[in-house]
Amino acid sequence: MWCGNFKLNIFHTRDWDTINWAEVDDAQDSVKIVLSRVIEKLYVLRIQEPAVFVGVEEDIEWIQTKLMNTRIKPDQYASEELMEVAYDFEDVIDDLIMLRSSSKLPKIGNWERCPLLIRIHKKLELLKSNIPALPSISVCIPCGGGNCDNYFEEIIWSDIFLIHNRSVANTVVSPVEEKVSALLALEAIHPVTKKAAMRVLDKFRSLNDFLKNLESVELDDHGMVWIEELSHAAMSSVIAVENFINKTQQFQKRSWIRTCGFSKSKYENKLAVKMDKIYAMIQKLSIHRPPAVLNPQDQSSNPSDQIPSQPTMQEPNLTSFGDDVNAIKARLLTEDKSFGVISITGMEGIGSTTLAKLIFHHKAVIDHFPFALWTSDGYILLLRQNDKIVESLLKPEWSWEKRHRLEAFFVNNRSLIVVDDSPFPCEILQVLQDTFNGSRMILTGTKTWLPQDLQMNSDPHPLRLRTDEESWALFSHALNVSIPPELLNLKGKIAKICGGLPLLIVNLAEQLSHKDATIEEWSIVLQQFHHDEQKIWSNTLCKIHKDLSLYMRRCLFYFTLFPQDFDIPARRLIALWVAENLVQPEGDTEMPEDVAERCLNLLIAQGMVQLTKKKLNGNVKMVRLPNVLRRYWLSKSQQATFRGVGTNTRSELSLGTNKIRRLVDHLDREDISFDHIHGDYSATSPSLTPYYEDALSFLSFDTRKESKPGEEVGNFLHRGLSNGCFLVLLVLDLENIFRPKLPEAIRKLVQLRYLGLRSTFLETVPSSISKLQNLQTLDMKHTSINTLPNSIWKLQQLRHLYLTESYQSKLMLQRDANFPTTLQTLCGLFVDDETPIRDGMDQLLSIRKLGLTLSSKKGVMSFQQQAIVDWILKLNQLRSLRFKSIDENNQPWELELKPLLNLVNLSYIYLLGPLRNLSIISQFPYSLMDLTLSGSGLVEDPMQSLDKLPNLRSLKLLAKSYLGKNMLCSLRGFPQLRVLKIWKLEQLEEWNVEKGALPALHDLEIRFCTSLKMLPAELLHRTLLKIEVIPSQMLEDRQEGSGLLPGFGLCFPLQGFVPLEQIFKYS
Repeated sequence: MWCGNFKLNIFHTRDWDTINWAEVDDAQDSVKIVLSRVIEKLYVLRIQEPAVFVGVEEDIEWIQTKLMNTRIKPDQYASEELMEVAYDFEDVIDDLIMLRSSSKLPKIGNWERCPLLIRIHKKLELLKSNIPALPSISVCIPCGGGNCDNYFEEIIWSDIFLIHNRSVANTVVSPVEEKVSALLALEAIHPVTKKAAMRVLDKFRSLNDFLKNLESVELDDHGMVWIEELSHAAMSSVIAVENFINKTQQFQKRSWIRTCGFSKSKYENKLAVKMDKIYAMIQKLSIHRPPAVLNPQDQSSNPSDQIPSQPTMQEPNLTSFGDDVNAIKARLLTEDKSFGVISITGMEGIGSTTLAKLIFHHKAVIDHFPFALWTSDGYILLLRQNDKIVESLLKPEWSWEKRHRLEAFFVNNRSLIVVDDSPFPCEILQVLQDTFNGSRMILTGTKTWLPQDLQMNSDPHPLRLRTDEESWALFSHALNVSIPPELLNLKGKIAKICGGLPLLIVNLAEQLSHKDATIEEWSIVLQQFHHDEQKIWSNTLCKIHKDLSLYMRRCLFYFTLFPQDFDIPARRLIALWVAENLVQPEGDTEMPEDVAERCLNLLIAQGMVQLTKKKLNGNVKMVRLPNVLRRYWLSKSQQATFRGVGTNTRSELSLGTNKIRRLVDHLDREDISFDHIHGDYSATSPSLTPYYEDALSFLSFDTRKESKPGEEVGNFLHRGLSNGCFLVLLVLDLENIFRPKLPEAIRKLVQLRYLGLRSTFLETVPSSISKLQNLQTLDMKHTSINTLPNSIWKLQQLRHLYLTESYQSKLMLQRDANFPTTLQTLCGLFVDDETPIRDGMDQLLSIRKLGLTLSSKKGVMSFQQQAIVDWILKLNQLRSLRFKSIDENNQPWELELKPLLNLVNLSYIYLLGPLRNLSIISQFPYSLMDLTLSGSGLVEDPMQSLDKLPNLRSLKLLAKSYLGKNMLCSLRGFPQLRVLKIWKLEQLEEWNVEKGALPALHDLEIRFCTSLKMLPAELLHRTLLKIEVIPSQMLEDRQEGSGLLPGFGLCFPLQGFVPLEQIFKYS
């Protein structure tokens, strides 16, 4: 039996000057992959199933020894021959495994195993005849007296066993590994087909380390084209294997075809031919690997020198940084006694110094830290405790006596030290590190040296770009003059031109403060402002070159498919990334959506992407690229042929291909596809096939009104599919296109993973949609579709299904339906007595987001509700629950729910209907962040239970959710609550808030609480609190006289205690 540290020596035999060393390296990498896997598989088989070698042991030993003593010549054909032998040997090993497995099955006799035995012996004889042709004698190569060691590579087999366990640092190899593994799991794959697939996979694996090393370096244009070509080859491999697997599964379902091998053989041959073509493509790319080039901008001495200085703000704007202040304040004021460091990170001009000032002067921070010090550029600028002894101790001169005095001081005084992008004496750091009284340090910038242990334990706070609302608040504060109503129309333009960067916002406000407040004057300044914009963002572009990995850059390319200034929903972007394999999970338990969400959050934290709108609970809702970064990434994506067309105009096609891979319709007449989609089509029109044969995605942003957009896109799809186009399409995103006419031929899009029909107001979908076997996301929210066929459940890869709640979207189901176990999102589902929940939909246990409406007959408690509740309690991965109970007249009806404490991942709950179990309010999980109650009929104050939820950020108490007269928010209650909305609690008369309650409240909205006369006095002095109050009768009176629309409200800062009836006197 083989074991030990055997070695495979690789020698070269040709003349040195004629050797293509790129080919040699490529061949060696491939051979390592193949031989290591074959020998490892054989080694494991010898340990686990030694009996399988009976009768063939000598032949196996002889072939194994020959392979391990083989030397690889720098000749592509020799390495190819060796790999062919290795693949054939691996095929024999797999047959032996199959033979052993069949012997354990009682129904399979010796006669059934005979053909397999004969095949194994024939393969062994063929292998033995091919082995002698391989080079096996050491050849000494004259080196001219030099040392030859640089030309040899020795592979230690025990080390190479781990090659497949290395982490995959890109999204190219993993999808191919997954699909080829699924292919090999099928029964009776022909050896030729198997070999062709394994050759492709091994070639990708041989590039794994090279791709890993490319992640953090800058590539030139041709290098990025190379990456896109390799990614396309990987996707082609995945699609080819998926097609074959789907065909095989279809054959297995048809009993009259199952016994006929002709059709399957035909598709196996097609797959083998396709994989051979892909292999040749990868072979060529592998030999011509791009060199990593130094980014010229990295050579500049200091990119930040180009950035103008920031105007000084005497009073930093707290509203714009409220969330960041609360987050850091919470970390500063913890009961942890060990010394801690918080690093505020971010690009130049992001506002790290401003944030540090806001925290330094915050009342709660002042009260918590008796001593506080602010240092910048090596100088003490602020010393809160005016102690000359302390000031003298902090001077540069150093001695052991001073150290002991400093130790005594800091041990007895809990301290806050702010170091604003400047060096700080390491001796003082060491003293602080030894304190155990809750002292803290805040760092901005990167100039402060930290000991290794402090670096490991420091708590970074990445400072993101500001949202549009935060940007406007900061702009208004910095402008420091009243803004005329007619200039408020420029609010959106100002927010977008600044891209959420505080330095740009303040600079623009500074420029406009010296101009007349007219549309003409401001428009001129805004038009000229982009020059300063480019300079300020230059540092961010340098950071991109230095820090951003390759796969993250490709994620950023996807932003350029959307129009300029377009707010991209996070749920849409994440689903599109997953559909195109731009992100990949690292383990079996990780979901690609989780990886995509982390990537997006990282891009936001690094200032590469702007968070433009947040959900009420603080999560990401909308994002976009700032204009300067979008122009940069658009240029890079065109150079890399990310779309397949090197430019968005009618000029020449890309360097790497003459195919369009990502088709985007922006209604741009200069775009090469405009006439294809919107032009007049005739028999003499050019064929679409050369353009869209390899298209991976089609996104349309034709949001014109009426029927024309839907007709044009429908006709275009029909023509394309009739001409063999779009057959490998992964994404079809028609969101906001008015009623696109989807052709029946959509069934040909068998590779489609994302079908976006949101807000299209479609009334029906083609019945052939059930043919889209690889569909992952089907988004039909805000459509007029109210019935879906039972065949929808044939989509076994479905992960996200969005239906229209208002149209009571009903699924035609059968109890024996084979539900997709991968389904994570099910929103907008309408459930009645006929919907099979128990022993039906309750098989869907991977649900993370569930939204349903239950319709029950009035006066009867439906058994469906009990089935739904039992189903919900089994959803251990549930994060979001939206549950409505209505009667046959669409009015809220009784809602029964059991304790949800065990659903530890549940963060969002929306409940509509009178709660039968009122105690459920005290049995929500601690993970809850967003809660909405409507029509709940609570008679006891809900605040006394809900205020103990430690992570609750948003609470909405809507109509008739609470029927009591009094409400109390107790001391230290609702520590994280930011948004509180109280609507139509008509019996509420008194609301009290104790001191210290609702410390993080930012938005308070009270609507139509007609009996509530006064606001809590505790809330009136909150400078960060935005209060909106809409009294019902007062609103009606005002609307009659002024024509105000429903929903009108007042936002105002309150000074002192003001009864509600007096509020409108000041407006």
